[in-house]
Amino acid sequence: MDKMEKASEKKRGFVKEFMDFLQTFGVVGLAIGFVIGVASSAVVNSLVKDLINPIVGLVLPTGNLSSLNATITSPVSGKPSVFLYGDFISQIIYFVIIALVVFIMYKQLKRMGLTKI
Repeated sequence: MDKMEKASEKKRGFVKEFMDFLQTFGVVGLAIGFVIGVASSAVVNSLVKDLINPIVGLVLPTGNLSSLNATITSPVSGKPSVFLYGDFISQIIYFVIIALVVFIMYKQLKRMGLTKI
């Protein structure tokens, strides 16, 4: 066997090993899941910001959930501190919806036998 055949054999061995790695650890599925996650994140963010917050805001005096805040003035410096708890609540809603979507996707993949967990 000459040097070129050995190099070619090593290259094929590396490619096969790399393909086995991709299949074993589901890297392609992970990449697809990441891309879908980013896209669904934008949709859920818009859902919370553009639909849920204004709907909840209908019953709030401020008119928008994310604008709810509390201002406390420091007795030491006299400067106000603003706590944006409405925005925090919006982020919790956002997280719960994303977690629910991931859970539903996981259940569907498990039902089809496509998960290793």
